[in-house]
Amino acid sequence: MSETLRNSASGDRWTIGSIREGLLAKRVSAREIAEQYFAAIAKENPKLNAYLALSPERAFAQADRIDALVTSGGALPALAGVPVAIKDVISTRGVMTTGGSRILENYVPPYDATAVARLESAGAVMLGKTNCDEFAMGSSNENSAYGPVHNPVALDRVPGGSSGGSAAAVAANLAVVALGTDTGGSIRQPGGFCGIPALMPTYGRVSRYGLTALASSLDRIGPFTNTVRDAAEVMNVIAGRDVNDATSSSASVPDYTEALGKSVKGLRIGIPREYFGPGMDPAVRHNIEAGIGTLEKLGCETVELNMPHTEYAIAVYYILLTAEASSNLARFDGVRYGPRETGDGTLTGMYRATRGHKFGDEVKRRIILGTYVLSAGYYDAYYRKAQQVRTLITRDFEEAFRKADLIVTPTSPAPAFKLGEKTNDPLAMYLADIYTVTGDLSGVTGISIPCGFTPEGLPVGLQIFGPHFGEARVLHLANAFEVATSSN
Repeated sequence: MSETLRNSASGDRWTIGSIREGLLAKRVSAREIAEQYFAAIAKENPKLNAYLALSPERAFAQADRIDALVTSGGALPALAGVPVAIKDVISTRGVMTTGGSRILENYVPPYDATAVARLESAGAVMLGKTNCDEFAMGSSNENSAYGPVHNPVALDRVPGGSSGGSAAAVAANLAVVALGTDTGGSIRQPGGFCGIPALMPTYGRVSRYGLTALASSLDRIGPFTNTVRDAAEVMNVIAGRDVNDATSSSASVPDYTEALGKSVKGLRIGIPREYFGPGMDPAVRHNIEAGIGTLEKLGCETVELNMPHTEYAIAVYYILLTAEASSNLARFDGVRYGPRETGDGTLTGMYRATRGHKFGDEVKRRIILGTYVLSAGYYDAYYRKAQQVRTLITRDFEEAFRKADLIVTPTSPAPAFKLGEKTNDPLAMYLADIYTVTGDLSGVTGISIPCGFTPEGLPVGLQIFGPHFGEARVLHLANAFEVATSSN
């Protein structure tokens, strides 16, 4: 146990690479590492509320399998012994998956999501399920039926949403890797707020099988990690075609670690002026401009871009998102899924009682909006027009990537806000996604990486967009930036 205690006492964080080295050198066992993390969760989770459920029996069984491999001299899989956490909208066989909602409070899936199965096949040790906004609807993790998550950097602040529990778990050193989902920024924004790398893959790059759908044309699964290299290692495992997901791509999966550490000199970095307009917090602007300066010192060439349809992205997103959500959530009705309430004894009364009592306010708001924009007389005015403008936003990205290799922007216009600050103003909450929703609408990949702090000590996130299936390029630049700023 000496290596585990040393790492814990020194404040060092385990990474995928250091765990592998420790196991192979027999300085530590996978069970000891898992025990360390469960002890840390028991101590820290009461004040963070990052985890909703733990799976120690499953974790220790996996850890013991890894330790047996070490003892026998067998080859270790890519993520051997790595403690991981899974957002609670992603199915885990035999482990409660609530989606942050009361309507699924007792639901235990009979199967694993493909991303979870691939992590465990690669030797990862699943610690448990992380808190999230109800059905991934939110930008602050305050919409969970099980209470808000607190940002480990500043406990009076939100961790971002909807994957706030996953971001907080990694940032607080309660997991080495966590899976989240990104529909409008729900991986990148929490990563930015909590000060850790957070990767949104290209739509179709990672299987969505086993994900409770919010908006099926937007949803992605991706990782939170302590380092960009760890994000690349996780992508090597979870990316690729899945026969259970018709929307997953059959494009070949490269080795995402191959370019890490190589020079980024000559890369063209696009700076879209629409992402640097009024409304950005001055401290965020200062840090992002300094970050762009760092990229220039590394030899990158900056190119000014014009992406004119960016201003319509929030409106387009919240029309399409709510339309798809209202359809996807129809199954949670007390018949197919969820506990049933009888109401007045009629079928309509049962629906009204079940959905009215078990859904939270934000979920109800989005179902109502989505039903409205899909209704007769309004479909063409809202939904069809939003789809047309979505195409224009996608074309903006296509044109931008003809002029630049990558696009750099802030992750969010402001740092993490205080708990309760925006809960009574849904529009202000929606605007927190203003720099992230464009990537989801266009289907491209993107990452948020730490880029300094505000005077109050709050993290600032730098966002890097890449073209479709350009994760390797995004990770290459992100890693170079991380190395260049790690000593600052």
